[in-house]
Amino acid sequence: MAYLLLYFDDIVLATSNDKLRLCLISLLFHEFVLKDLGPLHSFLGINVTRFSTRIFLSQAAYADAIIQRAGLTGCNPVLTPVDTTRKLSSIQGRPFADSTEYRSLDGALQHLTFTRPDILYAVQHVCLHMHDPKEVHMNVLKRIIRYVQCTLSLGLHITRSSSSSLITYTDADLGRCPDTRRSTSGYCVYYGDNLISWSSKRQTTMSRSSAEAEYRRVANVVDESCWLRNLLLDLHCPIPKATLVFCDRVIVINRLYTFSFVSM
Repeated sequence: MAYLLLYFDDIVLATSNDKLRLCLISLLFHEFVLKDLGPLHSFLGINVTRFSTRIFLSQAAYADAIIQRAGLTGCNPVLTPVDTTRKLSSIQGRPFADSTEYRSLDGALQHLTFTRPDILYAVQHVCLHMHDPKEVHMNVLKRIIRYVQCTLSLGLHITRSSSSSLITYTDADLGRCPDTRRSTSGYCVYYGDNLISWSSKRQTTMSRSSAEAEYRRVANVVDESCWLRNLLLDLHCPIPKATLVFCDRVIVINRLYTFSFVSM
């Protein structure tokens, strides 16, 4: 078995044994001008550290570059990336003088979420104001960077797992956006013991109840789960069991069970 991940001129090749790997590298060298960089240690700014039973993915160097670009080296750290009691409005406060700097730092933080799902919710909120950033939005963005500064060692662990099940967790708020009254949906997907997909996104329409907001976010994670199951099937790793979706609304769970019973 061999998997080849290609992103423009960057290639990652994974095979089930060394003989197959060397054979494929030789065939590629006959067709293209390539350079063999050896065992995987970095890909698209993501550092890869290999251990006997796990792989650690980190963007510590990239995160440190963001901190230096923002001029926050040696700043006072914070323990959380966002103040959850505060609602960001698009019209409050004075305009930020350098909107290009705001968008640049915001875009850099989006790339950092590839291995830092803990900042995804906060980054998603500051992304909503890229068109017209205010000073208060920049302060929130700097808070995220201050949090990153004291958590540079965090990243993703990919471990061997005896389980091949797909399990999802999802949640949503109700009308937390002060401008549109839309809700924010979030989910994370585990393949065995490993986190493989996560999202935090404002819903496209306004929900009239918490149950409606929950239905929308459950639909989002089910859609993602179906895509992942088909992807794993293409990779010859089919999932024999049904995907579990965990949510925290009793009314939603009861109605989903009712719909399943009726459909049978």
